[in-house]
Amino acid sequence: MKVQTALRFDKDLLELVKAKAKAQKRSLNNYIEFLLYQDVGNIPNTETQQAIYEAHNDINLTKITNLDKYLEDIMNDRD
Repeated sequence: MKVQTALRFDKDLLELVKAKAKAQKRSLNNYIEFLLYQDVGNIPNTETQQAIYEAHNDINLTKITNLDKYLEDIMNDRD
């Protein structure tokens, strides 16, 4: 759901952003939303944060001794 909001920008900055949006064939709104998603959208969700914690702390890790076999097993599990 989209929500309308009012923001204030420095006039020169706004002109630069408009030019960048136009160069990428995006609307101003779409370009600003794209930039925000690039920054804020990279925050990992709870599941990913847990996986990062487990990896950093050697919890529930499977040791891979043969990468080719491991990748083959993954591909076979997809079928």
